[in-house]
Amino acid sequence: DGINGASFASLQFDSEHESQRSAVQVGDPFEEKLVMEACLEVINNHSDALVGIQDMGAAGLVSSSAEMGSKAGGNGMTLDLDLVPQREEGMSAFELMLSESQERMLLCVKAGHEDEVLKVFADQGVNAVVIGHVTEGHQYKLLHHGKTVADVPVDSLASQAPVYHRESAVPEHLKNVDSAQFEPQISNPTETLKEMLGQLTIASKESIYETYDTQVQTNTVVAPGSDAAVVRVRHHDKALAITTDVNGRYLYLNPRVGGAMAVAEAARNIVASGAVPLGITDCLNFGNPEKPDQFYELDQAVMGMSEACEKFEAPVISGNVSLNNEYDNIPIYPTPMVGMVGLIKGLNHITTQDFKHAGDLVYVVGKTEPGFNGSQIQKMQTGKIAGKLFDFDLDYELKIQQLVTQAIQANLLQSAHDISEGGLITAIAESTFGHQLGVDLASDLSVADFFSESQSRFIVSVPQEKQAEFEQLVGKEAQQLGKVVDDNHLFVQANDGYFDLDVDKALGIWKGALPCRLK
Repeated sequence: DGINGASFASLQFDSEHESQRSAVQVGDPFEEKLVMEACLEVINNHSDALVGIQDMGAAGLVSSSAEMGSKAGGNGMTLDLDLVPQREEGMSAFELMLSESQERMLLCVKAGHEDEVLKVFADQGVNAVVIGHVTEGHQYKLLHHGKTVADVPVDSLASQAPVYHRESAVPEHLKNVDSAQFEPQISNPTETLKEMLGQLTIASKESIYETYDTQVQTNTVVAPGSDAAVVRVRHHDKALAITTDVNGRYLYLNPRVGGAMAVAEAARNIVASGAVPLGITDCLNFGNPEKPDQFYELDQAVMGMSEACEKFEAPVISGNVSLNNEYDNIPIYPTPMVGMVGLIKGLNHITTQDFKHAGDLVYVVGKTEPGFNGSQIQKMQTGKIAGKLFDFDLDYELKIQQLVTQAIQANLLQSAHDISEGGLITAIAESTFGHQLGVDLASDLSVADFFSESQSRFIVSVPQEKQAEFEQLVGKEAQQLGKVVDDNHLFVQANDGYFDLDVDKALGIWKGALPCRLK
């Protein structure tokens, strides 16, 4: 299984590819756990025996072994493929080297310590074998059935591998872009909110993630459904927050800014959970990079992501790529999915998005500006996205995130929720669902402004007794909207209309949209 998986992920699909199931990896979570425990045992208690360790991801054994040999410098490697454990008989050398079967790690162990390390894996019930050795020189050599089937410089497969220099050209839809912002037409704010909550990009994904066990090992503190899932670190007053985010519509209108926004949204979700960003992994889903306009999207998106990662001090620790995602020569939106992990340094700082107590004060932190081009309401009302993407300031984004982090660490907030797709009113509605509390809010914003997706904003709730301390901390960057109420009703007064909706009805729309589509 998993043979040619990395290449398969970037194939263009048609009816001839429907049966290529051998490229799909077959996972075994329990085996994965055993492998992880054994590797941690070697790292923690047998470090004197360990030279290096690497996971087997894309391109399987050839990638992991060549990378390990190249990083070592000054040495080569010889592998005997007859020693590699196989699920099936008769596998070719090509299949053995490129299989991406899961639950495997590659270790380099000091000579004479093999039995010591093998025993660790045996005690965990994990099959581990010696398949080769380090050699002098720089050659990467493979043996199969007593014959040499490969003999190449190891660096040619890793640090000196060929690098493509693709032609880049601005896509046609980004030329002569209208800079004017789309203006939503809203005659009935409440009905528009109900329609928004039923959009698949907004609606609850519970019907998907509830099919998975989210309580394995009972470490889950915050299950999926809030801004980030949170798992505790056993025996420590710490936890990890985990989220995935991207908005392909933003990248379609501006790949570079949209790439930065994807990282920033992930960071907001991490911050809203009480954590500080640590690093990201990515999944770069794009069209055909051999086409100049689609390579431009890939190139610019990665640049934007890089700028945001530097700003948030969140290195890219891993990732993968899926290219050629198009059908009938129409590519997908550029979609670099960002997975981010953050550290919560005290369990008392864990924060969720739902309002907790009637009487708490509700604030929006960050400036609300016109943000409609590429927004969900533009797509909902016109069936397309167009125009110049709204402005985004990374420095201001970081400033707002740091303010929210400080407020959480000072125990000033009852809840925090990032404002993204669907805008401020959608974030307010989502915040009422957890405890099914209502809100009574008012603002000088227009009804349309409540659907703006301008970045760098949070909706938070603050206990009344901490109002002064919170306002002193955030200064002019927060606007009080009103308070949480216990009548299970959402009422928000804008300067030109109002939203008036029963929370149970809103929750039903939000939770029911996806299951209805899947029937």
